[in-house]
Amino acid sequence: MKLSRSDRRLLNELQRDATRNQSELADIVGMSRTSCWRRIREFEEAGLIERQVALLNPRVAGFNLQVLLFVAMTEHTDENRHSFERHVSSLPEVTECFSVSGERDYVLHVVVQDMDSYNEFLNRQILKHAAVRSASSTFALRRVKYSTALPLAP
Repeated sequence: MKLSRSDRRLLNELQRDATRNQSELADIVGMSRTSCWRRIREFEEAGLIERQVALLNPRVAGFNLQVLLFVAMTEHTDENRHSFERHVSSLPEVTECFSVSGERDYVLHVVVQDMDSYNEFLNRQILKHAAVRSASSTFALRRVKYSTALPLAP
């Protein structure tokens, strides 16, 4: 999708705070309210804006442990891959899952309340899955940077 400069300004502002009304957004990015509304709808219809959500602070919500979980599969078959991906998609503790290259097949971002919760999650939800050969965990000590904003040029 080709984006104009005003499109990028609008999208950057939406990434910063999507709760502002269209009049306020239009003033900030120098568009008419109607143009602003129309472009937002076009972005949604094109799939550029997938959805608007509230971003919660994991610690304040009681999730004190964040883990990067590296998973290796038993076999690289379509059946194993689809089965594991469906399973992981159903787990609320997994906030992100990437299929990756290298020694491991997947990297999962997992949020849980504490180490006991993680131990139970790992043993019951991941290691018992028939497609999983092994898993290795890296625990986040502190979050240095977090952003959901794409780096659109102004």
